[in-house]
Amino acid sequence: MKKVLLTGISGFIGQHCAVELLNKGYAVRGSVRNLKKSAGIQQSIQRHVDSIDHLEFCELDLLKDDGWEEAASGCDFVMHVASPFFSKIPKDENELIQPAVEGTIRALNAAYQAGVQRVVLTSSMVAMLGDLQGDEHIHQGSWTNVHAKHITAYLKSKTLAEQKAWEFVKGKDLELVTIHPGPVYGPPLNGNLSGESMTLFKRLLTGEARQMINASINMSDVRDIASIHVAALENKQAADKRFIVASEIPHSFSEITHLLKSSGYKSVSTQVAPNFMVKLLANFNSEMKGFLPYLGKKYRGDISTTKSTFNWEPIPFDQMVLDTAQSVKQVLDGQK
Repeated sequence: MKKVLLTGISGFIGQHCAVELLNKGYAVRGSVRNLKKSAGIQQSIQRHVDSIDHLEFCELDLLKDDGWEEAASGCDFVMHVASPFFSKIPKDENELIQPAVEGTIRALNAAYQAGVQRVVLTSSMVAMLGDLQGDEHIHQGSWTNVHAKHITAYLKSKTLAEQKAWEFVKGKDLELVTIHPGPVYGPPLNGNLSGESMTLFKRLLTGEARQMINASINMSDVRDIASIHVAALENKQAADKRFIVASEIPHSFSEITHLLKSSGYKSVSTQVAPNFMVKLLANFNSEMKGFLPYLGKKYRGDISTTKSTFNWEPIPFDQMVLDTAQSVKQVLDGQK
């Protein structure tokens, strides 16, 4: 049985990847920052797999060298999902950039030292947005300009981390595959609604979110993300390539609210915030400032290579939105 070191197993994407790996017959060594969290993560995963006999945990920190080589030892593959994310712009951008870049290099170095064949890295479409001008036709060769106007710490962190990853594997006997989702939604495996994706749907369903920004981008279902991560481990055609895993066409956040409203979620507001208001608030609000790269813009992604390489079709947008809403509603109903 082949074993995968899966970093960031506690996260939204990480847990789905763990389930997909176990159900596909892989052994999983999942990393957490604190082993005390492992029992709860195991319980979440256990509900969605036949057996957890081949699931184990290790403790790793993106900013510390301790344990990385031991974690990768005996593994056939590394799936590096762990990465910091904050919607609000931190006062010091290195709070995001440093762990993203250093954690990626630690994962790759551990894989290389352990003789791992391939690393699958979770990157993002935000590493492919060009000069952030919108109307971009994003493809496998696209890169975000880290010096562009309105660049955020998060966009920098994902772009620089991936660039360092490609630099690291150059000339080495180590294959790299990068996966690039857009905003990631889909049903959570547990009742935790604290992540960015689940928080958005929670705020929409409870009526707390009164307005959405005017922006469009290809969106991703976490089930697709997990499926392609696992398929990329051993697909020979995937070696040393970048794959966009998202909807065929860009969707606006307004589309999400209108779909939810028309599907019976009465508390959802369909209002769109005027661009000038978001720009004004961005002067005082770090979360609003984080929206500026997307405001009033439309980004399109070419997923043809992903579709042909993996014989894949994305989960339809409507299904993704409604499945997410249903899962979040069940959690909210259980909290009443």
